[in-house]
Amino acid sequence: METIGKLRRRHLVKGESISAIARDLNLSRNTVKKYLKAEADPVYQRESQPAPKLGVFQSTLENWLEQDSQRPRSQRRTARRLFEDLQREGYVGAYDSVQRFVKGWKAQRPGAGKDAFVPLVFGAGDACQFDWSHEQVILGGMPQVVKVAHFRLSHSRQMFLAAYPRESQEMVFDAHNRAFAFFGGVPNRMIYDNPRTIIDAIFSGKERRFNRRFLALASHYLFEPVACTPASGWEKGQIENQVGNVREWLFTPTAKFDTLADLNVWLEIRCKELACRSHPTQTEQTVAQVFSGEQVHLRTITPPFDGYFEQTNRVSSTCLVSYDRNRYSVPAEYAGQRVSVRADAGRIRVVADGKLVADHARHFGRERLILDPWHYLPVLEKKPGALRNGAPFQDWALPVAIQAVKERLLKSPQGDRAFVELLLAMRQYGADLMAVACELALEQGAVSAPVILNHLHRLLTPAKPASVGVSGALTLTQEPLADCARYDSLRGGVPCWLN
Repeated sequence: METIGKLRRRHLVKGESISAIARDLNLSRNTVKKYLKAEADPVYQRESQPAPKLGVFQSTLENWLEQDSQRPRSQRRTARRLFEDLQREGYVGAYDSVQRFVKGWKAQRPGAGKDAFVPLVFGAGDACQFDWSHEQVILGGMPQVVKVAHFRLSHSRQMFLAAYPRESQEMVFDAHNRAFAFFGGVPNRMIYDNPRTIIDAIFSGKERRFNRRFLALASHYLFEPVACTPASGWEKGQIENQVGNVREWLFTPTAKFDTLADLNVWLEIRCKELACRSHPTQTEQTVAQVFSGEQVHLRTITPPFDGYFEQTNRVSSTCLVSYDRNRYSVPAEYAGQRVSVRADAGRIRVVADGKLVADHARHFGRERLILDPWHYLPVLEKKPGALRNGAPFQDWALPVAIQAVKERLLKSPQGDRAFVELLLAMRQYGADLMAVACELALEQGAVSAPVILNHLHRLLTPAKPASVGVSGALTLTQEPLADCARYDSLRGGVPCWLN
């Protein structure tokens, strides 16, 4: 382009002849004339690119492309993969030739032009879109991948985000509870992809078999679940765009937090801050202003859905049930029985005979023991020796006075049995009273189970009521005299001593 510019200036401005310019630039006079007659900068474009080494392989490449066109998009080979396969067939040409051929073949296919879409409009409170994304964060100094649940009200564009360690069904339920609480209501419809946590089976068209527990969630909040056509992201284009935008806005550079709870607090704050931006269609208002008007059209929120995932499990002989590669303790009386394990986003609950028997904070590591020492107290009654090396009692955070008594007692014979006796009393009367009783025993220097239990019972004995003074106004002026004759008269006049 620089040479062409010089050529035109030399002839049209400086007045040099075509022959002189052609000799100086080593060009033909016809080429110089063509450039001088052009009104704009000419662009050289080759009509066809020769590919002599590909010629004998074109039929093979066309067959492969035709076969791939019948497969799902995710299973089709890229130009690079086709190039590598051709090399195995003996092709020694360049990758560019294969790439150009594939591009041209696809361009000639029917419907190869860019897809066209119909703009969608949603009424206030009509619909909300949902999707997941995987984001890189640093939690507690360690890099991790978290699963972020995305919600977006289709009318106001108000979004809500919540991060989880899993994409499991109980996380889906918890995300809905939190999203509806954030929105202050429930939309008429929820639009989803086809995740296995929501959809059990996909049939032709829009027909789906939704998961039974998910239908319970929809029935609880009274929204209509709508599933998109597979591989048709434009049916929920807002949430698809949000996933990419949020990754750029919030997770680039990598977000750093101490805990997942801290990350979720920050995400909720950022959702409110981002709502201060202009609405994409109602540009005279912010997203927050449009959302404020949409809230009155949302259905009134009900109490949160108890979104647990339930499975039946047998309690082991060590009073443990397994869930998600971790083991949780259960009261000893349920050893060997089948119980129901209910897992939600943050808790593991164990139910037996319709009664809650164990409740633990959920852990997401692997091969961890989550133990409650009180679950093993009935076992200690029969096997007090397990107190010294039993796993549930190694890191038991007891009050300072009780821990001191434990260390003193375990140094004496039968001390483990004596401390188990104190634990039984502590379960009945509470740790506070037992701690006071232990402090009294330690102060007196007499540390034994009978002494401590005596202090405990004295603490439990109600204090004697204070004496009440009697007013002098209530004193009798004439005190009655005892007269047994009156009782004799009731017996017919016969003295009682004669009987």
